[in-house]
Amino acid sequence: MNRSRIALFLLVIFVLTGGYYGYQSLQTGSQETVSTATLVPTPDFAADSAYAFIAKQVAFGPRVPNSPAQKACGDWLVTKMKSYGLTVTTQEFSANRYDGKALKGTNIFASFNPSAAKRILLAAHWDSRSIADKDQVRKDEPIDAANDGASGVGVMIEIARVLAETKNKPNVGVDFVFFDLEDHGEPHDSPAGNPASWALGSQYWSANIIPAGYRPYYGILLDMVGAKGAKFPHEGTSMQYAPGLVRSIWSTASDLGYSDLFLDADAFGISDDHTAVNEVAKIQMIDIIDLRPVNGGFEFGSYHHTHQDNLANIDKSTLKAVGQTLLQVLYRE
Repeated sequence: MNRSRIALFLLVIFVLTGGYYGYQSLQTGSQETVSTATLVPTPDFAADSAYAFIAKQVAFGPRVPNSPAQKACGDWLVTKMKSYGLTVTTQEFSANRYDGKALKGTNIFASFNPSAAKRILLAAHWDSRSIADKDQVRKDEPIDAANDGASGVGVMIEIARVLAETKNKPNVGVDFVFFDLEDHGEPHDSPAGNPASWALGSQYWSANIIPAGYRPYYGILLDMVGAKGAKFPHEGTSMQYAPGLVRSIWSTASDLGYSDLFLDADAFGISDDHTAVNEVAKIQMIDIIDLRPVNGGFEFGSYHHTHQDNLANIDKSTLKAVGQTLLQVLYRE
């Protein structure tokens, strides 16, 4: 193969893998495996700090709609992001639950380096599920939601802190949206099966985007990103709307040595906050979400929508893998 054909072949590989392909030289025998993956310098993601942000949210109590805990946690999120110098905007809205109950919600949008033209959007939901419908006890009580909500928020706050305090800044603007009222869809055993009953905050934001005219390069949703034993396969809706972005981010995680968490496998699709962002706002967004391999398929972890979703369920090593991968993604941009 001549040099021009070799160059063309490498270019095709680079494009097909999203530009983030990490080349490895594998040697056998007594020789060690030598990785030549190109990692750019990034700050350290402090898992202890992210964990503390999760614990702070849990300490407010379940962040369910129309509750004092919801108000207190929302105020804290706004104050915390402003303390890192980010520009913060709130979006209050009302929505009806699946049973017709009126709920009040607040989406929170925070911008780092707002003057940058190229922008990356990170998202998570900050509310708690108001029922433990998959539990065997206290089914009608709200859950702590340490992982299913608070973990993604904790990772985002830690990234905001790192970006604000490090001298080495990325070349892109980074935006954070904290969606409210994500987790108040129909009970687990409901026969109706209405996907639109979930992710009410992101549905509202996608139809009423703030700031006006906002068009990020792409978005990454963090949902259940801190549990013990977490696994992150390719979520189906993400693969439907942004397969190249999924493969690029998973390749980045592999370059960092996290392929045991970021699985090279396709799972089912989730009706989550990224659904309306893709379908209504027309912004490419993928979902990093914990789905466990079981009998050739995938399912939610046993803690899902139960009282086991508490601080004891959180693993700092999982937070580290997700947070460090995201920093590498941002700095590679």
